[in-house]
Amino acid sequence: MPPKKAAAAEKKTLLGRPGNNLKIGIVGLPNVGKSSFFNALSKTDLGKAANFPYATINPEEARIPVPDPRFEWLCELYKPTSRVPAFLTCIDIAGLTAGASTGAGLGNAFLSHVRAVDGIFQVVRAFDDDEVTHVEGDVDPLRDMEIIQTELRLKDIEWVEKHLDGLKKTGRSLGNSSLADKARKEEIATVEKIYKVLTVDNKDVRKADWTNKEIDVVNGLQLLTAKPVTYLVNLSEKDYIRKKNKWLPKIKGWIDEHNPGDPLIPFSVALEERLTSMTDEEQEEEQKKIGAQSALPKITQAGYASLHLIRYFTCGPVEVRAWTIRRGTKAPQAAGVIHSDFENKFVCGEIMSYEDLREHGSETAVKAAGKLRQQGKPYEMVDGDIAYWKAGA
Repeated sequence: MPPKKAAAAEKKTLLGRPGNNLKIGIVGLPNVGKSSFFNALSKTDLGKAANFPYATINPEEARIPVPDPRFEWLCELYKPTSRVPAFLTCIDIAGLTAGASTGAGLGNAFLSHVRAVDGIFQVVRAFDDDEVTHVEGDVDPLRDMEIIQTELRLKDIEWVEKHLDGLKKTGRSLGNSSLADKARKEEIATVEKIYKVLTVDNKDVRKADWTNKEIDVVNGLQLLTAKPVTYLVNLSEKDYIRKKNKWLPKIKGWIDEHNPGDPLIPFSVALEERLTSMTDEEQEEEQKKIGAQSALPKITQAGYASLHLIRYFTCGPVEVRAWTIRRGTKAPQAAGVIHSDFENKFVCGEIMSYEDLREHGSETAVKAAGKLRQQGKPYEMVDGDIAYWKAGA
């Protein structure tokens, strides 16, 4: 008899809210440069898709185009009337202070705003400026990072304690027989494990190992420390240009010890503010002159990636558009981002990769090379796919 095929490895469920319309929040202590960063980020077009207007939803929320050389190349090829890049929805959240988890300052409002986003840009101040006071009295990025981590963790502990208490009250009468009772017991065990990670292991929830079943429970709780964090270190313009700052090695060491693997991006709000007041040509000239580039494109791309977002393209002479989906999205759900009918009446997708189109130079040549593929419902979208959807009547 032929040997049995090994079972396919179980696909890992992603931490976080399922969906494509995900948001990232700017978090930090007061006076670290959060709102100035948000203003610079939301007012610049990052040199991309200049003919597409910004969609500022309200003063605290904006959609930022995500720079992508592939999108630019496709626009050059198709010369469309309309061009719509991928976006990152970014929210400016009020400053957090020590004691926020118990309601100090704007504590409760702040933490509810963090709960409503899917990822965090944590702005850390590493510049001295006597005119910009520090809420804690002096500049110490490690203490600031500790405060934020502690407050988010304390709020999670409080939330998990309440949830566990409620589960145990309803779980007292559980027998062993029904599937529902079994599922409830498993849920209690998972919530107890979450509590241990936060209190005994002293870890953020996103840094523990979870099974897919456990991740479903974690995701249902919408915990603050389960959200991905990208650390943005705000330097003086001088330090950013010379790529040197006394705090940077210490900040990296703190991240490696407490949250290994989280990205760290140095930038300078002072420089970004200066650049956004210039025309594209002036910006380019100024960046050449100082020998440093704006960090905003890199930051936007990092935020987008941290949320497990990818994009696929639809292309033609009328419009080239990047559609944002979550990694792991199947073809019908990707089509549904355009219109629900495309998902409900999905027949198939005609798909080619960006690399194949780039290599062969035209759709006709891609087809002739046998690289245009018909994909059905099980197909999982790949970042950079170019898709044409077929749906039934």
